[in-house]
Amino acid sequence: MTEYGRGYGSEPWHPEDPLYGDGSSRGQDQQPQWDGQQAHRYPQQQADPYAQQHYNGGWDGTQGGQVPYDPYDPYGQQPPADPYGGANPDYYAAPEAYPPQPQHPQQQGMQAQQPQQSQQGMQQQQQYQQPPHPQQREPYYDEGTGAGDDWRAEPEPREPEPEHAFFADHGDDDDRDDHDPREEGRGGRDRRGKKNKKNKRHSGRTCLVVTLFFAGAVGVVGYFGYDFIMSHFGSAPDYEGEGTGEVQVDVPENSTILEMGLALKKAGVVKSADAFSEAAVDSKKDKILQPGTYSLRKHMSAASAIELMVNPKSRNGLTIREGLRSGDVYKLIDKKLHLKTGTTKGVAKTESKSLGLPSWANDSAKIKDPLEGFLYPSTYSVGENTKPAAVLKQMVARANQVYEKYDLERNAQKLHLDSPMQLLTVASLTQAEGKYKHDFDRVARVVYNRLKPNNTETYGLLDFDSTVNYARSKSTLDTGSVDNLRNFNDPYNTYKFKGLPPGPIGNPGEEALKSAIHPTKGNWYYFVSINPEKTLFAETNEEHERNRRIYVKEQEKAKQ
Repeated sequence: MTEYGRGYGSEPWHPEDPLYGDGSSRGQDQQPQWDGQQAHRYPQQQADPYAQQHYNGGWDGTQGGQVPYDPYDPYGQQPPADPYGGANPDYYAAPEAYPPQPQHPQQQGMQAQQPQQSQQGMQQQQQYQQPPHPQQREPYYDEGTGAGDDWRAEPEPREPEPEHAFFADHGDDDDRDDHDPREEGRGGRDRRGKKNKKNKRHSGRTCLVVTLFFAGAVGVVGYFGYDFIMSHFGSAPDYEGEGTGEVQVDVPENSTILEMGLALKKAGVVKSADAFSEAAVDSKKDKILQPGTYSLRKHMSAASAIELMVNPKSRNGLTIREGLRSGDVYKLIDKKLHLKTGTTKGVAKTESKSLGLPSWANDSAKIKDPLEGFLYPSTYSVGENTKPAAVLKQMVARANQVYEKYDLERNAQKLHLDSPMQLLTVASLTQAEGKYKHDFDRVARVVYNRLKPNNTETYGLLDFDSTVNYARSKSTLDTGSVDNLRNFNDPYNTYKFKGLPPGPIGNPGEEALKSAIHPTKGNWYYFVSINPEKTLFAETNEEHERNRRIYVKEQEKAKQ
């Protein structure tokens, strides 16, 4: 049979068939054994394998069916046609041959040239012995023909995986002259390539932004990390030497050591506030540095600046020590302002009501000086052109600030005192009688115990030499005999008059004020200081006399 015919042997092979010329076992197994008798045995031994199948109309007994559509047929894209067209007779003369069908014109021409059935086997055998035809590219199959249409159909070729944007080919795909349907799948890939090109540009910008961000973050972390390490583990920046030139620095009231350092750094005295703070703590002078105006030099080491600040000669200000009386303060102001002695005292007497005293001040006509107790101990900025009244106002304002802090009015009521003025007076007595701060709490308790009206030791008398000295404007230990003191007529004489004096006898500091507010509990009525480190307290007069004898012995040892 010819390549386009139909017979009982294996199916025809076309030169464009991918298995054409294949000498594999598959081709051999399908070859009929032509031995001269095979053609006569086929009608009796083998039936038409397609006789029971239904293709496009099937068999009806009188009309033959169409040839089943082969997906490997290179002409399969056209609808299968009847090879006979119903016009030609059966060339095979087999009992079970196909009924006559009209043939396609081309197929009729081909059928006319075929030899008889006896020669057909030899032609087909020769066909299989021809040299292999060069294998051609597999034709493209339309997507409409699925693999499930025929068991021989090979799986559909897998769609290529999308290439990475970096390796994508961005050639001029749009300039192609021919259009291959198989390239349609790559069209999306090309479009994706263009999109990936844009994404690639976006990715580059994103990487640049991320890189800059991390670089900035590393820089910030490095800067603050270095600052943290230097501030915690390294020495603070500091100048060297004594400095040069001269500069005045004003340290405000209530400034901490760090704030003092910041003020000095701003004026160009020290290089860093941390260096100043470290030097103050290391030298143990952080407690004695006071606010005020200082005459310093530029570019000083922190240690040199502190040494100069504690030197009174460097201070362009006025320092009032704790417990100093108002009369002594007036003299210091006159001296500082180069005024005639008594100038400031006269201003205090005539302008006391305009200096800012609190409402509870000067509550007794017997008070000798209305400013006593309100010239708070501290260091004040005093220039050459400053007026005495301005200096006094600074001191009164500072006292008011401290007294409000400790709420003298409320604490006076808690201690059963008549007014805040009396609490301030107790603080002044504690400051004057207690020579050392570590004794202030117990000295304040002695004051409150002697003020008790039912005490049988002093009977309500304070018997303090400090009040007599204040009344006499003196400071001496030899105040005379007790009998003479009982006859000294002055409202501040606590040997003669019970209770507290009319007002404070000095300007107490903060420690004495706190002790007056929070005295230590005890039944002491007497005390005597035998040396700077030791003060003896007694509850009875007899015990106090023994302590006095100890005091006399200590004084004799000191004279030797």
